[in-house]
Amino acid sequence: MQSFRTEIENPVVEKDIIELERKIAQFRGGKIDEEKFRSLRLARGIYGQRQPGVQMIRIKLPYGKVTSEQLNRISDVSDEFSTGRLHITTRQDIQIHFVSLDRTPELWAALEKDDITIREACGNTIRNVTASETAGIDPKEPFDVTPYAHAAFEYMLRNPICQEMGRKFKISFSASEEDTALSYLHDLGFIPQVKEVNGEEVRGFKVLLGGGLGSQPRHADKVKDFLPTDQLIPFIEGVVRVFDRHGERAKRMKARMKFLINNLGIDGFMQLVEEEQTALPYKSYPIEYKSYEADQQLPNPPSVQVEEPSESDYKKWLLTNVFPQKQKGFVSIGIKVYLGDFRTDVARKLAGLIKEYANNEVRFTLRQNILIRDVREDLIPFFYQELKKLGFAAYGYNSVGDITACPGTDTCNLGIASSTGAASIMEKVILEEYPEFLVDKNFTIKISGCMNACGQHNMASIGFQGMSMKIGKKVAPALQVLLGGATLEEGNGKFADKVIKIPSKRGPQALRLILDDFKANAEDGELYHTYYERKGQMYFYELLKPLTNTEDIVDEDFVDWGNEDPYVKAIGVGECAGVVIDLVSTLMLEAEEKLANGQECLTAGKWSDGIYHTYAAMINAAKAILTAEGVNTNSYANIVSQFEEVFVDAGKINLEEKFSDMVYRIQKNEPTESFAKSYYADAEKVIEQINSFRSKEVQV
Repeated sequence: MQSFRTEIENPVVEKDIIELERKIAQFRGGKIDEEKFRSLRLARGIYGQRQPGVQMIRIKLPYGKVTSEQLNRISDVSDEFSTGRLHITTRQDIQIHFVSLDRTPELWAALEKDDITIREACGNTIRNVTASETAGIDPKEPFDVTPYAHAAFEYMLRNPICQEMGRKFKISFSASEEDTALSYLHDLGFIPQVKEVNGEEVRGFKVLLGGGLGSQPRHADKVKDFLPTDQLIPFIEGVVRVFDRHGERAKRMKARMKFLINNLGIDGFMQLVEEEQTALPYKSYPIEYKSYEADQQLPNPPSVQVEEPSESDYKKWLLTNVFPQKQKGFVSIGIKVYLGDFRTDVARKLAGLIKEYANNEVRFTLRQNILIRDVREDLIPFFYQELKKLGFAAYGYNSVGDITACPGTDTCNLGIASSTGAASIMEKVILEEYPEFLVDKNFTIKISGCMNACGQHNMASIGFQGMSMKIGKKVAPALQVLLGGATLEEGNGKFADKVIKIPSKRGPQALRLILDDFKANAEDGELYHTYYERKGQMYFYELLKPLTNTEDIVDEDFVDWGNEDPYVKAIGVGECAGVVIDLVSTLMLEAEEKLANGQECLTAGKWSDGIYHTYAAMINAAKAILTAEGVNTNSYANIVSQFEEVFVDAGKINLEEKFSDMVYRIQKNEPTESFAKSYYADAEKVIEQINSFRSKEVQV
């Protein structure tokens, strides 16, 4: 198990993995509180499953890009440490399940051999940076956003400002105004723009801020019409710093960015972002894109003579799964991956195919599919033939018959009802009874197992959310039906309305009623969200109301999809970056560790990182002693004010100046060497005073 220490070339990664191994040993030995350990492992992509004793591992793949070498490496890891099954998420990650916690350092080390990380794939961190899978090949794009998405990913990875925020934070980059990366429902969404300045083309981004799904979806606000690309990283950092300081930390359901913006208002929030500018390490951060674009070469694989299939399925596949690229003579091919799940034997064959006959790259998509890029047009029949052998040639890519679903009660602690089981039966209904809808790209069905919306149900044409309902003295699995959601381009979207709740086993009946009604009454060319708006919410409530009648309920209705036993509502402890209760001793230990991290950064000349670690150390120490006094704190800003009131103003702890003035010097000074060292010295004094006070209290 120790062999990984000699196999990792990157010392930063090696330190990370050794630290994980050490923390696991401390947890096993009872030296780390279980709740605190959860926070640590989540930030390393290790997520507890519904099944006890095993973990889900989330592999972080920026903008969904994976090479054949990386796909083979992921397959090797899944075979050795898991079950040989891969799951694509709606954030373009890969998840593997049923992994032993004790083997996770070894697993991580194996992935890093091909530059793959699990760092910050879960937890209160910046999650995977997503982007349109068509970035770089989209005929409508102003420019390729890939290097900018990658720069954001690299800059924020391991950045001290986003390691322990109050909640997760999501960033997306769309390829064009079609907004296929869904900027309107992200904490930060970017849409590329180009304008002419003094006769030269200048690149920038339209910026959307504060979107989110969950039980209370919020449409992001447009805060910038044009942000020059050299301001991208400084702007992201300013926003994250404000979220880290002012975001809710006690009430998990109110801890997302959207709630902070609702409280402060957009103008108030942006004012706080402006106040952070002095503290930023970069006032301008030019992103090198020319060398990236120059390196992009089209493949020249050997020709393969294959007779073009005459079957009707091939013609439908051409219509729904093959797309012209902006590169003349090349197409991309969409693979419809059933519920986002595929096996490693298929993954390896796909890896070989793209290496030899495409551009050695696929991108996992936001709809849990795969996009093969840079396929020469003459090889289209050959690819169909080869993909058919893999079971990857189903037509209807990104159509209504291509249902998105989270894992739900299969593995997730928060799952209330089966989402994959419901999705499976509904896809079958569409394929067998409504095949005409398989060419409709504007009609979407999405299913989530709970209100957290990992399946993005509340932005779909037809959405289903897993719930439960009491019928007599028994509890049955149920589905909330939502209708009318849509992505409207240019950073605009429409969230679906909650229409009615029905027993889960009546989901297929509801789907038939909805589709039959649309077929019978929609005008020519009318989109579903437009039709829904025209008819109104009550029309659909009345349409589906008969399905709520429980007088004719049968035993089968109390068994969820994909199960044999009667339904039991069993919700575990939420692992989606939930806020945890920290022990005083653990918080003080963390404060010391953060101070040590600060010293390490100062020694390396990383002034900005050192300053932020120092800041976090003071906050953690203040939180620890407030916790000991039973004082509730819900944000870093609140910790500062409460510590000053309870300890400094009351004369319990004597500082040379106000605690708030000392802490907030981080905002008012540039991250220079002299400030970093003086700030660190102040923090040492504060933590020494807190430790001294705590020692006396413990003795008493």
